[in-house]
Amino acid sequence: MDLKLGKTIFDISHENTIGVMPPAPGVAASDKSWQIPAEFLRESAIDWPEVSEPEVVRHYIQLSTLNHHIDKDTYPLGSCTMKYNPKINDRAASLPGFVGLHPETPDADCQGALQLMWELAQDLAEITGMDDVRLQPSAGAQGEMVGLLIARAYHRQRGENRRTVIIPDSSHGTNPASVTLSGFEPVPIKSNADGLVDPDVLASVLNETTACIMLTNPNTLGLFEREIKRIVDMAHAKGALVYNDGANTNALLGLARAGDMGFDVLHLNLHKTFSTPHGGGGPGAAAVGVKKHLIPFLPGPAIVRSETNGIVQFKRQSPDPLSIGSVHTFFGNFGVLVRAYTYIRSLGAPGLKRVAEDSILNANYLRTLIKDAYDIPHAGPCMHEFVASASRQKKNGVRGGQIAKRLLDFGVHPPTVYFPLIVPEALMIEPTETESKERIDAYAAALLAIAKEVETNPDFVNAAPHTTRVRKIDEARAARDLDVG
Repeated sequence: MDLKLGKTIFDISHENTIGVMPPAPGVAASDKSWQIPAEFLRESAIDWPEVSEPEVVRHYIQLSTLNHHIDKDTYPLGSCTMKYNPKINDRAASLPGFVGLHPETPDADCQGALQLMWELAQDLAEITGMDDVRLQPSAGAQGEMVGLLIARAYHRQRGENRRTVIIPDSSHGTNPASVTLSGFEPVPIKSNADGLVDPDVLASVLNETTACIMLTNPNTLGLFEREIKRIVDMAHAKGALVYNDGANTNALLGLARAGDMGFDVLHLNLHKTFSTPHGGGGPGAAAVGVKKHLIPFLPGPAIVRSETNGIVQFKRQSPDPLSIGSVHTFFGNFGVLVRAYTYIRSLGAPGLKRVAEDSILNANYLRTLIKDAYDIPHAGPCMHEFVASASRQKKNGVRGGQIAKRLLDFGVHPPTVYFPLIVPEALMIEPTETESKERIDAYAAALLAIAKEVETNPDFVNAAPHTTRVRKIDEARAARDLDVG
């Protein structure tokens, strides 16, 4: 039987093929009591496919190979930290006591879950240098908005009407939208020639209307802001807060802490740095950390620990009157929190530091391998990711997006393309710490091979991908068909 791509479950259906379990032992086959009661069946007949269990499994396994995922091969999606996710994390999150936890379980009956979340928040506070952490936000973008709402509540409580947020052009891509949704006005500033925040440019827009400076550090060019202490001091001198978008925390674990740099508030993408697969739109979870002066504004409820006569208890506590309120129901995205906790406890402090060191090493190694074939606008050492440019290839008629499509033919996922916007024909590459030297060598070989193809056969690259189930559409033909319609 041909089960190649393109067949649906109905295509492999055969009459009288059974894919369900037989009745329990001792129940006659003619006894219909084990079947769905008639009153629960729909009146109209349903054309169910008739497929055996092995064929159902094979069909969906085949479908699962259509998409690229981190368990399949390299996935160096810049700014997204698509690292391999240890299966022990999934096993922990699948424990019956966690999976079967009802969201309205009283605190007294879910002490284990509350303890896990309390300890995770303590761990994250230590890792980032913050004074308190909450686990409510459901993903990084919501974490950004929560941090900005905290900044707004802080300034309002002080009687200050600050309405602008400064965003460098090297910041994370969702920052401007988060600023606008939070009721602020974004004020973009350009990076200097080194791809970093220029303190003189910052000084020209920093004033008493500034609520916050929103920084990604390392930034989306994969560069560490060398003037971070000066930037923070400048903001604080004007009464503004400094926010750290923690999307790139993978480069800092055990090496540097946002709190020590002077940041007032940050968010962490637990599904990036702390290991939950987040391709295909989810799942996600974030944590928001603050310094002491912002604790009253954190979302609630908080999880608190108490000890009486040697008995330790955990409970959810109503938020402070100054809190911005609740931003997620019940326990948040609890399964992701379990995975993050397991990841941190599995690695320990030395392991987390090794994560950052290896991610930086891998990025610089890959950057060095391809630097002669692609432009590297900021050629110095990078952190966990770097941005190459296909401007040279564009002169031969091949853009960065087509190089990405051609990479699919090599069985690897393309990097982020056309972002950050400050690099023309950007290829934003983050190999992460979990890729071996052999995998990185293979990825570099693919990029180098494509660069040669651009010089010798650009039309072939522009027609890619050639081996995937879904091919590039013929845009000219599609336009003609639409015009005829």
